[in-house]
Amino acid sequence: MRLSVQTASDNKAVKQQAAKEAGLHMQDVTGMRILRKSIDARRNPPMVEMQVRLFTGDSEEELYETTKFGFVGDNKPVIVVGAGPAGLFAALRLIEKGLKPIILERGVNVHDRKKDIASLSSRNELKGESNFCFGEGGAGAYSDGKLYTRGNKRKEVSKILALLCQHGASWDILYEAHPHLGSENLPKIVEQIRNTILASGGELHFSTKVVSLIKEEGKVTGVRTEGGQSYEGPVILATGHNARDVYEYLESEKIAIEAKALAIGVRLEHPQLLIDKIQYKNEEGRGEYLPAAEYVFSAHIDGRGVYSFNMCPGGFVIPSMHQGGTLVVNGMSSSTRNGKFANSAMVVELQPQDLPADQFGGNLGVMRFQQALEERLFKAGGGNFAAPAQRMADFVNHRLSKTLPDSSYGPGLVPADLHRLLPSFIADRLAKAFDLFGKKAHIFLTNQASVIAGATRTSSPVRILRDKETNMHVELEGLFPCGEGSGYAGGIIGSALDALACADSVSTYLG
Repeated sequence: MRLSVQTASDNKAVKQQAAKEAGLHMQDVTGMRILRKSIDARRNPPMVEMQVRLFTGDSEEELYETTKFGFVGDNKPVIVVGAGPAGLFAALRLIEKGLKPIILERGVNVHDRKKDIASLSSRNELKGESNFCFGEGGAGAYSDGKLYTRGNKRKEVSKILALLCQHGASWDILYEAHPHLGSENLPKIVEQIRNTILASGGELHFSTKVVSLIKEEGKVTGVRTEGGQSYEGPVILATGHNARDVYEYLESEKIAIEAKALAIGVRLEHPQLLIDKIQYKNEEGRGEYLPAAEYVFSAHIDGRGVYSFNMCPGGFVIPSMHQGGTLVVNGMSSSTRNGKFANSAMVVELQPQDLPADQFGGNLGVMRFQQALEERLFKAGGGNFAAPAQRMADFVNHRLSKTLPDSSYGPGLVPADLHRLLPSFIADRLAKAFDLFGKKAHIFLTNQASVIAGATRTSSPVRILRDKETNMHVELEGLFPCGEGSGYAGGIIGSALDALACADSVSTYLG
């Protein structure tokens, strides 16, 4: 059905319209399930496209299939390094397979982690093992909870969405075109997943940093922690892409890795009202019934892709680093997305060969470049995690900004010439792309928007080499690199999909 936004906001009105179009009397309709919902804003006024299923019998189908988890406390152990999306979903799948997950997480539980994140945002106090990067739930726990994926494994994606609903997520993620969980809801879902793992006999150890693998004759048989403990079993390495010390260890042990392409750029922040006006083609904005508008931009500039990434309507720009002396910005938003600002990463594709080999060559070259840029931006901000920034039109026209717009970024913004701070192959492409995007969307290129440096953590700078068929490391038996940190996945859904595949591979490996 194509419905007005007002009708689509009222389930009773939707059911009445669906019954009419299906040729049914309203009194015969015993239930309705929404299968798909999306907004078509190409014309004014916007319309809502919905697909629904009506029920006329005594029973109504379940919204999703519930997974039952048996007790595995006495079964074969599997070590899972990291309690982010990859680690948690790997653990759930291992339990399904009758294996006992032992999760080792360097950070703290999601409740205590929230306090440390608040200290970072309000008092600039950074804790190295408890921040937006490390801790239960991983980097995704406080980054909006978008559930978009380009993956085409619909059955597995449906399984992941069902598991999220089973652990407390709103069931609208099953039908929304661009589902998201919201940063205030994700911690509760993560806690419920932890409870399932523990109730099933799995283990989860916080503040337990893995520092080395136990290897015997080309085979990984366990891990050692910073505290001196050893844990035995095959290893799913799901550390996320911020754990640079893990990459350093793998390189020092000559465990096969390689430099990987990623994207680096800035965070672009507009007033949300302005984005609503552009996307909904209405000077009044989105009105009462429409959600905060999103956007997607992409272009090919001088041989490299430039595109928007992790767009957060009604969201906040946040400090997202784990090391002192570095600066990284990211975005997040609550489920209501009712903040005054819209922000998105605007990034440029970076290939390892784009960097000077004498400075940033080798397997860790892209990571070294990433860190050097973060250190430079920290110094430019003057310390205390203030971020260097420039008005958008000023950035495109190479003008210094004497003042900056209001921003959601807690530690504050400092006026800076970003063309001097960012490498020219990034800054020049961004400026050309902004000019192009401004021609596509009237008033998008504006000095009401801030260009905030820098968005450097879009994906892993390293790929841990593994076999395509077994998901096992190409040289080390018993080691299963997994999720974003392995260089084979991205985002919550992508990492969860990879986790299911890796857990299945471990099950096969153990017979």
